[in-house]
Amino acid sequence: MTKDGLRKPNYYGSLTHAATCRVGNYQGEEVHVPFSSLLPMVHPNDIVVGGWDISSLNLADAMERARVLDFELQKQLVPYMRGTVPLPGIYDPDFIAANQVGRADNLIKGSRAEQVAAVRGHIRDFRAAHSLDSVVVLWTANTERYAEVLEGLNDTAANLLAAVERDEAEIAPSTLYALACVQEGVPFVNGSPQNTFVPGLIELATEAGVLIGGDDFKSGQTKMKSVLVDYLVGAGIKPVSIVSYNHLGNNDGMNLSAPATFRSKEISKSNVVDDMVLSNELLYAPGEHPDHVVVIKYVPYVADSKRALDEYVSEIFMGGRNTIAMHNTCEDSLLAAPIILDLVILAELLTRIRLARDGEELAGLHPVAVLLSYLTKAPLVPQGTPVVNALAKQRAMLENVFRACVGLAPENNMMLEFKA
Repeated sequence: MTKDGLRKPNYYGSLTHAATCRVGNYQGEEVHVPFSSLLPMVHPNDIVVGGWDISSLNLADAMERARVLDFELQKQLVPYMRGTVPLPGIYDPDFIAANQVGRADNLIKGSRAEQVAAVRGHIRDFRAAHSLDSVVVLWTANTERYAEVLEGLNDTAANLLAAVERDEAEIAPSTLYALACVQEGVPFVNGSPQNTFVPGLIELATEAGVLIGGDDFKSGQTKMKSVLVDYLVGAGIKPVSIVSYNHLGNNDGMNLSAPATFRSKEISKSNVVDDMVLSNELLYAPGEHPDHVVVIKYVPYVADSKRALDEYVSEIFMGGRNTIAMHNTCEDSLLAAPIILDLVILAELLTRIRLARDGEELAGLHPVAVLLSYLTKAPLVPQGTPVVNALAKQRAMLENVFRACVGLAPENNMMLEFKA
């Protein structure tokens, strides 16, 4: 019960369980079905949740600290959450903000090789303890600084494995988790903007055929940007200045107050317009790009209720200017949680799709999961594959692959049956 009345459970914000897609037209009426009905998907209610954290708080106390859910709901959830304590996590203070040290009381000790072995053991034990059909791991933790990509360190699979054995300092915790997952044959999705997937890790995952995807969950401001810039450029309007300002007060904001970790976020947010700019050489000369500035400030009082302000300035006909200013208040974790569920569900589903070309035997999709692009800011793609950031194209790609799996033609919006 809330001040607005009784609230019941839902999956609002989930592509798989709160969105629909068109499957055709019947007697002049469009027919839409739940996205989850296209293919057999895991239901969120059947997912067993576990994980690691450098903080030892049980989930009930962590829920109170986070200040995300209404207190009445928290009281109802405490009995279900108090008994869940996270597994110890990998902590390297060199990769996240110094202000996180106070939380770091639940750690995996030892060398990097020993930490990878511990994570692998945790995955095996979790699978066995809950009799799971499959396991998917997501990095939902703090943004790390970028790791250096160096020859002989992490540029190849062999070099990365050797560097872990040597306990090299420049191997990030997120990369260690990803390595453990690849070695266990478990899909790994990166939900933060750091370069977890160094070249050596991508090579390992590709050789092993283990799904990886990311980077950085796309929930609020960036999702709007990928829609609006696509609209402007597609309409022949020329964005020349894009300024995005954020302030938030959760632990993500606290961690991002450090320059090195903020730089990772800045890169993932800034690159989202690149392919749309490159698509229109009538507007942009070679090498020309809009001014694009991203600012994030930590304001503890607003907690998880993130404020995003955007200004888009564009050139229009005859030297005119068009300015669009937008204010977006979003509850950060409540937007991200359904996306996390979607990524788990879709990652598992993608491991079951097989392709056959020209009479060849069935083969799985490429381990670098381009089909997860709709849900991530900086989609990881195989080398030589174009990066698509426009939101409508990302959703159409996912939907049309699923349509193909059940023998439906790609959605093309031509509607020729009504024009002939």
